[in-house]
Amino acid sequence: MSLYMDGHEREWAWLRGIWSGRGHVNASFWRLYFVVVIDGEPLGMQDLIGTNFAAFGTVSTFSWLSPEARGGGLGKEMRQAVLHLAFDGFGAREANSEAFIDNHASNRVSEAVGYVPNGITWATRRGESAQLSRWRLTREQWIKQRRDDIELVGIGDCLPVLGIDPSSAS
Repeated sequence: MSLYMDGHEREWAWLRGIWSGRGHVNASFWRLYFVVVIDGEPLGMQDLIGTNFAAFGTVSTFSWLSPEARGGGLGKEMRQAVLHLAFDGFGAREANSEAFIDNHASNRVSEAVGYVPNGITWATRRGESAQLSRWRLTREQWIKQRRDDIELVGIGDCLPVLGIDPSSAS
């Protein structure tokens, strides 16, 4: 988040975005916000976003990890957990992610969990244009690297809220 603005306005804008996202959950759009906590300390966040999921079966991921927690594999763990929810819990067909080209750590996480490059796009960062690497992971690619130590509990109760037909989820 520090790439976009400075000061307290940054935190307030971030919080307003999360509050807005939590209040806007329906079949055409949802964004699930997860916090990463280690030893009682929040160290990051991992989001899973669905836009017209029932029609397309695709999700996008977004994550942030505090600088002191980077480099130890936690970013990869976060992404694997949310991908497991998307593919195994929700029956997703595809996951997408983006990262600024010079965000080597985020791009390495995408590559490490099996995403393949899917082109380039543009965004602004602190008022300047910057390139984003786009990444794509299909269900078939995910199955090849699927972890067997992640357990999902109570997912069925959430599906109707997200507009997902329980018979179409895994």
